[in-house]
This record gives sequence, C-alpha cells and structure tokens, in this order.
Amino acid sequence: MKVFQIEDDWSMEHLKIAGRDKPETGPGEVLLRMKAASINYRDLVVPLRGYGSFTGTLPLVPISDGVGEVIEIGAGVTRVTPGDRACPMFMQKWIAGEPDLKRITSTLGGPMDGVMQEYMVVGEEGLAKAPKYLTDEEAATLPCAALTAWSALVTEGDVKAGDTVLVQGTGGVSLFALQFAKLLGAKVIVISSSDDKLKQAAAIGADVGINYTNVPEWGKAVKKLTGGEGVDHIVEVGGEKTLPQSLRVIRPGGTISMIGVLSGVNMGVSLGLIVTRKVRLQGITVGHRDSFEAMTRAIAQHQVKPVVDRVFAFEELKEAMEYLQQGKHFGKICIRF
Repeated sequence: MKVFQIEDDWSMEHLKIAGRDKPETGPGEVLLRMKAASINYRDLVVPLRGYGSFTGTLPLVPISDGVGEVIEIGAGVTRVTPGDRACPMFMQKWIAGEPDLKRITSTLGGPMDGVMQEYMVVGEEGLAKAPKYLTDEEAATLPCAALTAWSALVTEGDVKAGDTVLVQGTGGVSLFALQFAKLLGAKVIVISSSDDKLKQAAAIGADVGINYTNVPEWGKAVKKLTGGEGVDHIVEVGGEKTLPQSLRVIRPGGTISMIGVLSGVNMGVSLGLIVTRKVRLQGITVGHRDSFEAMTRAIAQHQVKPVVDRVFAFEELKEAMEYLQQGKHFGKICIRF
C-alpha cells in the first residue's frame, strides 16, 4: 500500500511517498481503508521533531486527523461493523476520565503512525463512528480541531446561553469554537487580520468582528463592547502576543482556554491579573473519545457543517502543508485519498 512517511532524518525534505505491506487485523482491531485526512499546525512541527522524544522514531507516518471505511474487524470487535465509516481518535488510549502521561502521549502522527496510509489498523477502543451526513473531508476534521473546540467550550468551559465568547482567528479550531458557541446560545466576537475572513465568519454566525491590524488594542475595543464587564470565555490560540490582552478583557471568574501558541511560547504577562480577577487559565489538549462521541451526537442533531477551505490530493500533502503555513486558509485544509 501507499503511505507518506518521514524517512532517514527529521525534515520536510525527508517526507516522501513510500510503500508498506497492507496491515492485518488481530483480536480487538479494525482495518480501515482511509478516505480523507485533515491537517493541523501540529503536523508542521512533527517532521522537525518538534516534540522531542515524544515525536516518535523514523520512519513515521504523519498527520493526526482522518476518517476511513471499516473493511475488516478482528475477533471480539463490537463497536463497528464492515461498511461503517469511523475516525481514529487522536489520542488512542484516552477513552474517558482524567488525562495522564500514557493517555496524552498515545497520539497519531507522532509518536504513533498517523493517517497518511491507504490502510490503517486501529484498536476498536481507539475509534468512533463518523456522522453519516458529513462528507469524508468534513468528517476528517473532527478528531483534533473539532474536539479541541468542544473540550474548550463544553467539557471544560461550561459555556451557556447568554455568555460572550471571544474567538481568535479563523482557523479550524477557532471556527469550530464559533459554531459550537452559537449552538450553545452564546454571543461570539471574532478577531482576525482580514476583513474578508471576518465577513465569512459573520456568515456562519459571528456577532461581532474586529480587525486587529486596524485595531491593535482590540482588548480595549472588546471591553467597551461588553460595557466594561469583559467576556466570559476566550479561545486563546495566539499565545505570547495575545495573552496579555486576553487577560485584560476576560471578566472576573472567566475562562481562557489555552489552545495554541502561534505568536510565541513565552509568558510575559502580569500573573496578578489571574489571581486578583480569579481567572481560570485552562490548558486544552484535544480530548477523549467519550467527549468526541458526545460532540458528534450534538453536531448531528444540529447538522453542523465543518468549514473546509480547500481539498488536496493524497500526493499533494506537502503542498497542503505549505498552504497551511501561509495562513491564508479559512477553516480546515483536507486531503482526499
């Protein structure tokens, strides 16, 4: 079968198409014919061994998000049957409960082989059915980006009707957060550097859009919009350069979901704001399978459609990754097998 793998050395130059034997199922395992994948910023870091020893060993099949059709099931499998469409979970061993080191390091696309392979064997506990109404590409966006947003707002954030949620940017996680916040009955403020993207965000439910290039002190603008109260929840993907303003605009007792560090990893902020305002700074690392299944029930009931910016062919993985790095996308970038 055909795979993409990082060979010989950790670099984009060593990310190549290769051949491997088609895997076979054992007891409790499921064979998937992969149908589609979607890419995340994590996938740009893995080929550079950006997670150190937790990145895995070579050769490594990259990419964490995908969906496939069940072709065979091993002895004792009951969660799926041949013909079902299912998503491998990003964290294969985090089924439910609290995270621990074993659970949060059992990740696809490093250190475990990822989804860029025509056929893939997964333990039945490490996968879940995909909603039938979604296309393959849409379903492939769910295990990482969608579940991260769901964990931030629902599993950890307890966002409710009437809350105000601030979403940073218009990438995959941010747009899922926008959609989920509206599903929950919240008001959503989106910040972006693009007026065109803000218009697109408004078309899928954003109540307010702020161009942070034109309004560098966007925190002050948001504070004014909320009558000086601040927002209830912030989906924080910027990190170093955005967190200081987030801390000023979050209401006392509010939650900042720390998801990304796109603008830097250092924390040059006044910690006193966290203490005196009783702010909850919550780290989010995707989520477990039980949350995924709760999320898919909710999106199926409300017919939520993931936003897919562009679809590339299997052989165009490196082009898709370059497109992601350019930051021009609105929503998810997918790979069709």
